[in-house]
Formats: sequence, structure tokens, C-alpha cells
Amino acid sequence: MDEQALLGLNPNADSDFRQRALAYFEQLKISPDAWQVCAEALAQRTYSDDHIKFFCFQVLEHQVKYKYSELTTVQQQLIRETLISWLQAQMLNPQPEKTFIRNKAAQVFALLFVTEYLTKWPKFFFDILSVVDLNPRGVDLYLRILMAIDSELVDRDVVHTSEEARRNTLIKDTMREQCIPNLVESWYQILQNYQYTNSEVTCQCLEVVGAYVSWIDLSLIANDRFINMLLGHMSIEVLREEACDCLFEIVNKGMDPVDKMKLVESLCRVLQSAGFFSIDQEEDVDFLARFSKLVNGMGQSLIVSWTKLIKNGDIKNAQEALQAIETKVALMLQLLVHEDDDISSNIIGFCYDYLHILKQLTVLSDQQKANVEAIMLAVMKKLTYDEEYNFENEGEDEAMFVEYRKQLKLLLDRLAQVSPELLLASVRRVFSSTLQNWQTTRFMEVEVAIRLLYMLAEALPVSHGAHFSGDVSKASALQDMMRTLVTSGVSSYQHTSVTLEFFETVVRYEKFFTVEPQHIPCVLMAFLDHRGLRHSSAKVRSRTAYLFSRFVKSLNKQMNPFIEDILNRIQDLLELSPPENGYQSLLSSDDQLFIYETAGVLIVNSEYPAERKQALMRNLLTPLMEKFKILLEKLMLAQDEERQASLADCLNHAVGFASRTSKAFSNKQTVKQCGCSEVYLDCLQTFLPALSCPLQKDILRSGVRTFLHRMIICLEEEVLPFIPSASEHMLKDCEAKDLQEFIPLINQITAKFKIQVSPFLQQMFMPLLHAIFEVLLRPAEENDQSAALEKQMLRRSYFAFLQTVTGSGMSEVIANQGAENVERVLVTVIQGAVEYPDPIAQKTCFIILSKLVELWGGKDGPVGFADFVYKHIVPACFLAPLKQTFDLADAQTVLALSECAVTLKTIHLKRTLKQMYIHRADQEELALWAKLCGPRMCSVSSTRIPAFLASSSRDNSGVLPSASAA
Repeated sequence: MDEQALLGLNPNADSDFRQRALAYFEQLKISPDAWQVCAEALAQRTYSDDHIKFFCFQVLEHQVKYKYSELTTVQQQLIRETLISWLQAQMLNPQPEKTFIRNKAAQVFALLFVTEYLTKWPKFFFDILSVVDLNPRGVDLYLRILMAIDSELVDRDVVHTSEEARRNTLIKDTMREQCIPNLVESWYQILQNYQYTNSEVTCQCLEVVGAYVSWIDLSLIANDRFINMLLGHMSIEVLREEACDCLFEIVNKGMDPVDKMKLVESLCRVLQSAGFFSIDQEEDVDFLARFSKLVNGMGQSLIVSWTKLIKNGDIKNAQEALQAIETKVALMLQLLVHEDDDISSNIIGFCYDYLHILKQLTVLSDQQKANVEAIMLAVMKKLTYDEEYNFENEGEDEAMFVEYRKQLKLLLDRLAQVSPELLLASVRRVFSSTLQNWQTTRFMEVEVAIRLLYMLAEALPVSHGAHFSGDVSKASALQDMMRTLVTSGVSSYQHTSVTLEFFETVVRYEKFFTVEPQHIPCVLMAFLDHRGLRHSSAKVRSRTAYLFSRFVKSLNKQMNPFIEDILNRIQDLLELSPPENGYQSLLSSDDQLFIYETAGVLIVNSEYPAERKQALMRNLLTPLMEKFKILLEKLMLAQDEERQASLADCLNHAVGFASRTSKAFSNKQTVKQCGCSEVYLDCLQTFLPALSCPLQKDILRSGVRTFLHRMIICLEEEVLPFIPSASEHMLKDCEAKDLQEFIPLINQITAKFKIQVSPFLQQMFMPLLHAIFEVLLRPAEENDQSAALEKQMLRRSYFAFLQTVTGSGMSEVIANQGAENVERVLVTVIQGAVEYPDPIAQKTCFIILSKLVELWGGKDGPVGFADFVYKHIVPACFLAPLKQTFDLADAQTVLALSECAVTLKTIHLKRTLKQMYIHRADQEELALWAKLCGPRMCSVSSTRIPAFLASSSRDNSGVLPSASAA
């Protein structure tokens, strides 16, 4: 072996040595014989360096995984002997190998097992066991090998081919017949021998039992000797967590519902008598988390048994199962309310399923009602934040609590299904008592009280948020709580969690303010002052900006008396903050977008006359335009690239803010009806000069392009005079990304205005195409995936443009470009349909061809188009589906095939096909036509012709000529 290259395996080696080691590894993988050197090194213990040993196993692993079938019988035997020799050596080593080496060796053993067990090595386990016997080091490796085998055969995280899945099923079936009883016996012996002397090996063995129990005969494990031993392990501190997990896997195993019930009940009796149900006396939270998972598994297993028995009509046993479930509820509640959230979280599944049972029962007993109330109180308690929760810098622990709260919310929703009246009454009681004394109550209790009110909105669902109509008692309770919320002054509570919950709840129940509009002013003030948009916390200000926008939009009809006051109060929040003024704005630019949209909504939906709306909109947008002009001049003069970027960002924000105000307009309230056309036209004239700025082109063009998209919708024909100049600037010095983003703008204009923009399209058609072709023809490195993807996306955009032009009935735009240019365009469409393995582009190309045949395929079509149809389009319809890259298993490819068939159908309908007929069922004639298209077509897949025929004849009755008609 290359000793110099091996030096690079050391983690402390420099980069040159590491690169050499990687290159050597690749060399050994390719070499047909190099693996033998590694095998010899392992068998003879040539190297003492751990990383070299690991390296040798990696080489062997690659050989077994990818090249084993290429080896001779002798070479395969050598690998088996090497591994057994290495295993034998471990029995004699003074020190065990490092864990990472043992794990890698186990993986190689497992790979060899799945490859050879069914054919050449049926005695695999017996050979391993004969070597390891009860030697602790050997047992450790034996158990690691078993876990690696289970991972290869069963682990759902490992993706297997259908062939591998079939092989794995056959291996498991064979193992069940030939060796599983022996393996189970070996596990029992290991557990019995090492339970008091070697906890590590014992825990490994318990993990193996838990892994294998899911697919072996349960009676081999679920018997007195095994269960008694496992229960004994529950009392040994170092073993009980693994024993818990092992029992969980046994309980989880699918089996007859009555047998499962008996198994669970017998386990519960023993555990209870051993004192495990006395949760309050247990201090080890790690064990309790595992125990909670076990109780959850037992409870859910009983519920599954109950469900099956009810379905089978076995009422007697179903009643016993329900009784068994009920006896576990007290333990479940203890675990649910435990202060450790992991312990509580692990029992939620049982709790949720238990409530589902209660939901199905027609009448609840007093005890069941008490259980529901106890669960409700537990959920309310566990929803409460801990003192340690870090609201300003939320980390992993905080994220876990947020996820835990989501689980609790599901429980609350299920409680509402079981007893909505009880939930509503409980929440009302907690809410009212808390808000009466909110000034002296801890923040987490105030927050959870408001949170519970918020959660009721989803727990007690209604149509379109109409919580305050219909059921009088419910509407009255919610209305009463909302009135308390907005009048109690709790919005002034000095904690971010309470403040945010207040605003979230106000917006969630916005319909309340249509019933009691007198409360709108005080809520608006809360949004606008130090409690909301001017809060000391940036997090609160940001979220409030979004919620304020929602609040105003949902209540726009009630906002009229407050519009000008609101606009005055948010004036400072609308200011564009140039980079040089050093002023730290209260809101980020993203948050300001919501404020501008809110201002737009207030103006547009007001009851003011058009003149007043225009004046207010001008007051809103004029400062932006003025700042824009100043900043653009500064950008043109800026030398420092960082300053250029910050100025361009600010300019982009200005355009974005103006664009966002236009979202307020609708079909009922158009720009023209509101008298605001002139204001937005002024904005256009202000923003368009940015397109000619040579600096920071990407960001400036992106912003203006977005604004143009909005103006096409809002201003309609009034925007057209600005389009030619804007397009000319956007086509200068453009990259693939620029063109990809520009083409949708042209498509929007074309689809919306059609014939009105025909002169403009005819003028800019070839300049746009030249820009596209120039980018597509630029050379790129062969392995540059990013450049290849950009070109693919640009090609799609190009074809989408041609589709828009032809689909809008404007084929004259193409026809008037001159015969040479028309042919060039048509050839690119043929190339797109056939040459590029991109089914999305192919589909678009066939749609274009079909449309052109429909428009030009008659007697009045362009000169030469008929010849083009037969020389290029018809062959393309056969060449494309016969390409090896045309994958009919792909849904997009099937759509491309369908459009290809439609193209042929259109040709048939439009022209008299004297040269050919496509018969619905005559595959031989279709294959003959394919041969005529070129020598590449001679090997036609037997599956492609029927699929093609099916597509071409779909919905085609009486259109294509039948064989008899031909």
C-alpha cells in the first residue's frame, strides 16, 4: 500500500496529504485487485493505526456493495475468510477496537450477509456464533452485526429498490424458518450472563431484541422467561431505560386484539405491583420519559384492540378493553401534567386517542366526564411558558416548547369535539379570573389565558369566522371575553408574549368589531402607540405591522371615521430611510411594506370622493418620488461599491412601497374610479430612469419590472406608452436571469392587450430573440450546473414567449419578421421539441407547433410552411417520443406526448395528408413511418408505440382515418 498516501488518513494531516489519501481511495475502488491488499492487511493485522484499519474496511465495503458479482468464487471466499479471521483476532486482542471501526466492520458483515445468505453462506449466524461464543468482545461485535443487518433489511429510512425489497423479504422469511429461534436463544443467554456484570452488552442486546421483535414470531419473546427477565431489568438502574424501550417494541407488535389486551394487562399488573406507577416518587426524568413512552404504547395498543373488537362486533371483549383503558387514565394524567415536557409529550398520543374513543360514545359516565375535565386542566397548565423561556433569543429549547404547544393544541381541539360546552366554560372561567387581576398576575398566566381564547377560534370552528352569531350561548361567551380583553387594559402588560397574544387574538376575532364597533378606537390606538408599532421590541413591532394590515383590511368598512387620523399617525413609519442619515427606522423595509399596503387600503376603500382619494394617494407617494430622484442622482455619483449597493437597496424599497399601495385596488375600486391614475403615471415617470443607470442594474431592474407588472394590471392601456422605452433599456447588457424575469412582463402585456401591442411586439421581437440567442450561445464549463440550469430556464421562458404570442392570435408578429428569421424561429421550436431532454419545454414547443399549423396550415398560410410541416414538424412528432431521454414514467413527459399527438391531429385536420396516415391500431405502419424518419428510429420501444397511439387517438372519434377507411 502507498504509505505516503495513508498518512493523509490522519485527521491532523495537512490538506495535500488528505487529498492524496482521497485520490488513493478512489484508485483502490477502481482497481480490480487492490481490495485484496486491504483484506490481507486486516487479516494479518499489518497496521495498528485506527484510521488505516477503517480505510481498509471502507475499501472492502465498496467491493462488497458495488463489485461483488464481478469477483471469482475464490475471491468471494477470500472476503469471507478475511472477515472471520478478523473476528477471531478480536477475541485475543488485549484492547477492543475503537467503536467506529467495530461499527464499520459490522456494516461490511451485514452487506456480505444480504449478498450471500440465500446462496453461499446459509450458516452465516452459526459461523459467527461459533467464533464469538460468550466472549464479551465477540458478543459486542455479534450484536453490532445484528443491528447492521436489521438496518439493511428493515430500516425504512434506507431507500431500497423493488428488487432489494423482494430480496429482503425473502431473507427474513428464510431467517424465520432457519435461524431466528437460535438467535433468540443466544439473546437470552447473553442477557442472562451479562445482566449484572456488563451493562453495555446487556443494553446492546435489549436494543437488538427491540429491533427484531417487529418482524419475528412474538411468542419467542413474549413468554414468561423473557418477560420476567425484562421486568427484572426494569429494576436495575443502568438497564431500565433500554428495558423500557424493549417492552415498548413488544407492546407495539401487531397481534390479535384479545391477546394484545391480555399481554398489556399482565405487564401493567407486574409494573404496578413493582411500584412503577408511583410517578411522584421517581426522580430520574430520563427513565420517566422512556416509561411515559411505554405507557403511551400500552394505552394506544389497548385502544387499537378496542377499535378492532368494536368493528368485529365483539362487544364483551370490547367492554373489557375499554375498562382496561379507563384504568390507565389516572397514570396517563400524572404523566401528562408532569413538569418535564418530554415526559408529558410522550403520553399525548394515548391521551388524544382516548378522547377519540369518548367522542364515539353516545353517553359519558361521570368518571369519563371527570377525566375530560382533568385533561382540559392539564392542557391549560402545560400550555404555560416556563420562567426560563428566552423570548429575545429563542434557541433549540424554545423551539421544542413551541412544537410541544402545537401538540397540546391538537388535544384542545379534540377536547372541543368531545365536550365543546365544557371547554368553553373552562376557558371562560380561567380567562375571566386571570384578566380581573392581570396587573398582579405573572406574565405566563396572563399570556396563556389570552392564548386559550385565541385557540377557541379553531377548536370551535364556524363558517367564515362568524363566532358572534348563531349559537347564542357560545356567541355570548366569546363576545363577553373579547369585550373583557379590549377593555381591561391588558394590552399595556409589560411583556412581549402578552402583547403579541393580545394583537393576535384581536385580529383572529375581527368579526367582534362589526358587532361592537365602539371598541375599534381603543384597539387602533394600541396598534399605533408604544404597545404596538412603537413598542421597544423589534419583534413586536414587526409582527404588529403585519397584524395591523390584516385588521384594517378585514374591517375596512368600519375604518372611514379614522382614516386621516391613522394616516397622520403612521406618517413617520412611512419614511424612506436613506443609508447616510444614520437614523434607525422603527420598522424594517419588509415591515414598511405592510404599512404602505394598509395606507393604500384605507385610502382606496374610504367613502371619500375620487378627488380626495387622489389627494391622499399623492400625499402618500410624493415623498417616495422625491426621495427616489435624490437617491438616484447620488447613486450615479457614488464611487464606493458598498455605498452603491445600499443606495440601490433604498431605491428598490421605494419602488416596492409604491407597488405595494396598488394592491388595495380591485375590480370594484379601480385606479381610474379612485382618480389615482395620474399619481401612478407620475411614479412610472419617476422610476423608469433607473433602468438607464449603469450601476447596480440587477436590483434596480428587478424593482422597476415588478412595478410595471402591477401597473399593467392597475393602469391598463395607460401604461402602454412607457413599455417600449422600458423594454429597450431592460434588453441592454442582460444576463440569463434578466431575460427570464423580463419575458413574463412581455407575456403579460401580450396576453392582456393582444392586437393593441402588435406594432410594439413586431418591433422588439427580433431584438429580444437576439438577446436570448446571444446568452444561450455563450460558452460555459462542462460541469457548471448553475449555468446549465440558467440556460434551461431561459429556453423555457423563450418558448413560453412564443406560446403566448401564438396563443394570443398574433402569429403575424412572427410572420412579419422576414422569411429567414421566421425559419430560424421555427427551427428553434423543432429543436426544443426534439433535441433538448426537457419535457416541460417539449410540451410548450408542441403547443406552439400545433397552434402554428392551425393558423398557417391552410391555403392562406405563409409560402413554404406546408413543406416545413412535412419536412420538420411531422418527423419531430416521431423523433421526440422515440428519444431514449423521453421517459414515459415522468408525468411531464406524458403531457408532452399528448401535445405531440395533438399536433399530428391538427396537421391531419388542416391538410390532406397524401404522404401518410396514422392508423389507430396499426402499429406496423407506424413503425414503418418511424423508420422513414431516419435510421435512429429503427429500434422502437414496444411500449412507446401503444402509448403514442393512445395519446394521438384520445377524444378523436371520427377524426383520424380508421384502417378500413384508409
